This record gives sequence, structure tokens and C-alpha cells, in this order.
Amino acid sequence: MTALGFEHHDHRQCVTSTLAKAETHCANAGLRLTPVRRRALEILLAEHRALGAYDLLAVLAKEGLGAQPPVAYRALDFLVSAGFAHKIEALNAYIACAHLGADHAPAFLICRTCRSVAETDTAPAKGRLGEAARAAGFEIERTVIEATGLCPSCQDAA
Repeated sequence: MTALGFEHHDHRQCVTSTLAKAETHCANAGLRLTPVRRRALEILLAEHRALGAYDLLAVLAKEGLGAQPPVAYRALDFLVSAGFAHKIEALNAYIACAHLGADHAPAFLICRTCRSVAETDTAPAKGRLGEAARAAGFEIERTVIEATGLCPSCQDAA
């Protein structure tokens, strides 16, 4: 899998195809993609940067979809549990999954200047972390890999 977020691509197609995949997944899994959940996913897909719950809530409130924090947090919890979004721990923010439907171990490349985030796939259990875990008799179930630096645009601006 390639990193998505910093390279140029057909963003409109990216959003459209991801929403279609999410709708199909919900239909097949018996999940409800309510109007608020769908709109929350659209908002996250609109940019390749991390958004906080209150950033999301501001848009939802402006559109009349709810003004109380639980509205945003419930929608985000659903999106994360369904595999449609990821929480970026370092920023306490969320980003739409760039590899929807794929079984993957994501790593996030976070620009410290513009907060854009690229998602890429890793296989930590097969690398040095996996070796260390096996040596300790530990079985890795989940990893969160986040690297902070400068995206190509911010490097060019500097």
C-alpha cells in the first residue's frame, strides 16, 4: 500500500469511492450509516489532515446536525469502530481511513506545521518490533505508529 495524503490524486473520486465502500460495508454488516455518521465521514474525507471532535462538531452544528459534543463523539466512535476512521493519538484528532476495507496496520506521517496526515501501511510484527516481541514471548495485537515531521509542501515553504 502506498502512503496517501501528500501526493496528488483525484480527491473527488477518492471521497466518492470511499463513501460507496462505507455504505456497502454498512449494508453488508448490518450497521447504520446515519446521516450524521455519513456527514462526519464526508467531513473527514474532505481533507487529508487530522480534525478534532470540536472541529467536526462546528461543521455539524452549522449544518443543523447537532450542536452538543456527544453528537460528534458518537459519530467518531462509530467511524473508528467500523474501520472508516483512525484516531491520531498525538493530536487527539481523527482522520478518515485511506485504505478502507483493507486489513492493515496503519502508520501515520503527521506534518507538524499544517497537520496534514498521510496514512501508510506497515507490518510491525515482521520488523524489529516483531522480533523484540517474539524474543519476549509477546504477541502483538495492535500498534499505533505516528511520525511527526514536515510534509513536502511545508518543506518547500521553509
